[in-house]
Amino acid sequence: MADRFLEGRQLYKLGKYRQALSEFLKVSDEPMDNPDLSYYLGLCYSKIEEWDDALLYLEQVVNSHDDILRIYQSRMILSYIYTITGRIKLAEFELNKLIEEGFESPQVYSNYSYIYFESGKVDKSVEFLYKALALDPDNSNALNSIGYILADKALDIEKALDFCKKAVKEKPENPSYLDSLGWAFFRAGRNDEARHYLKRAFELSNNKIIAAHLRSVLDEIDRINKIKLDMM
Repeated sequence: MADRFLEGRQLYKLGKYRQALSEFLKVSDEPMDNPDLSYYLGLCYSKIEEWDDALLYLEQVVNSHDDILRIYQSRMILSYIYTITGRIKLAEFELNKLIEEGFESPQVYSNYSYIYFESGKVDKSVEFLYKALALDPDNSNALNSIGYILADKALDIEKALDFCKKAVKEKPENPSYLDSLGWAFFRAGRNDEARHYLKRAFELSNNKIIAAHLRSVLDEIDRINKIKLDMM
């Protein structure tokens, strides 16, 4: 049992989630009797996006584990899974439990924000990101998220740029943060700067959303150049 569990944990740390899952499933213990095994099974199923199985094991963790950190992490993941699968009340329940248990944190408030953003409640989403920043003004994830929302929804472009710049300053090689900054420049009508940051983001991560943002900027630059040519 111990060898397979340790091998599974090592594979998980290496990002080999399906191989790790295979090892964990070979452990002879019943997951309900082994909270650590439930925890890693839940993590593996989350990583490969098999949500129902992930929920099964992570719920076992929050109901039976005595490690506060693992309960915290499991509830955070549960809230995310419930959000993306449309079970908003359950997502809120998990985060409410964390607050009740004294786990007020920027991450918890950022997860609240994600719930409301996915539900179309943009004002509430922004409100919870401001709560996250009140606890940690330099939290790069919250800075990036609020900057992107303010830019994408055209709520406050100048603030959006300020927030996105701070996030990129904290983590200059994060493609998501570079994408948000590039998109904020685009929404501000500053296409050359937008192209610069979005190209860098795309170089770091061949992501569909980043690609779509970059294409929008390049198309807009082409459109403006054609207008200039027609006027000559």
